[in-house]
Amino acid sequence: MEMARYAVQRQGARGRQFAETESQTRTPWQRDRDRVLHSSGFRQLQYKTQVFLNHEGDFFRTRLTHSLEVAQISRSIARTLGVNEDLTEVIALAHDLGHTPFGHAGEDALQAAMEDWGGFDHNIQSLRQVTEIEARYHGFNGLNLTWETLEGLAKHHGPVRRPAPWLASFDGRYPMDLTSHASVEAQIAAICDDVAYHGHDLDDGLRAGLLHFEDIEEVPLLKACLDEARSLDWSGHSAFDSAQRIRHETVRRVINRLVSDLITQSRRNLEELAPQSADDVRHAGRAVVEFSTEMAERNKEIRKFLHARMYRHWRVRRMTRKARIALAEICTILGNEPELLPPPWQEMALERRRAGNEQAARRIVADYIAGMTDRFAMEEHRRLMDLSVLG
Repeated sequence: MEMARYAVQRQGARGRQFAETESQTRTPWQRDRDRVLHSSGFRQLQYKTQVFLNHEGDFFRTRLTHSLEVAQISRSIARTLGVNEDLTEVIALAHDLGHTPFGHAGEDALQAAMEDWGGFDHNIQSLRQVTEIEARYHGFNGLNLTWETLEGLAKHHGPVRRPAPWLASFDGRYPMDLTSHASVEAQIAAICDDVAYHGHDLDDGLRAGLLHFEDIEEVPLLKACLDEARSLDWSGHSAFDSAQRIRHETVRRVINRLVSDLITQSRRNLEELAPQSADDVRHAGRAVVEFSTEMAERNKEIRKFLHARMYRHWRVRRMTRKARIALAEICTILGNEPELLPPPWQEMALERRRAGNEQAARRIVADYIAGMTDRFAMEEHRRLMDLSVLG
């Protein structure tokens, strides 16, 4: 299928940081996708928290399943808008590679620990993961992804006016045009992050019993979707089976309404702007992929509801509190005593400390901790704190 003029095209693409011969059987972004799928960082996502810690249940979402759902929704929208599906997909798959164990509780702990050492942000960590941390190839560190993929990760939330020190340094070596908007493809992946969150967190919350149908009736869009699901003929199903199917039908309708509105409004924006190239989109001065004003308000209502009724539920808060304390203790111990790190992390951290670069040494520790899965982080905490466990 021929792509729209404003899509990122193979002709005019900006290549890779390190020159490579491109594949004869895959587009550059299919190759990016395959490199992400085979990376260690991507595999680790299967044991990283979304909302529920990994050991709390086999059916709850993890960072891996979240990334796959974002990619599925993103690719569908990209196809409908006539843009580069492969680029959209790889940005969606890679956008959470920098997440810590224990979800946002873990990120809060690592950010606090790194406050005096350059800070920590999971979006920047995703970029670090694919440009420095992955060690798989002979000629370079990282995955050597295309400029367009890296741009999507760097500008996940739009133009970056005040880049963090690491991002500013990377931009100096390999300019990312940080003050412009990203491509249509990157904008799709970014907003579909929200769509996927709302759908699967609602589903997981209902499945876990943290939310009930009566609760979601408080939110107009959720109530409308629930009413539609309830109005179907459920006479041939048991009460339990009906409730389970109603949950799925409700969530499906929520996602469909968000996606349908997103496509309609984005088409309208693109028709008004009439961009003739991907660069026209980047320099439009505004995002072109967005909800309508009304649906943006409905989206905020869902986010506010989930934050108040699910993310701050006492059961969730108990687990996240324990996770935050455990990761903070790991950060303190390993940050102050990098001698306790396993090789080769220990060698890298101590080399930088001996060179008088404490910030770089702390960054190595942060990279080590950010790459942990929930399970590994819990085991590491026991190894560091419990005398009955061998180091």
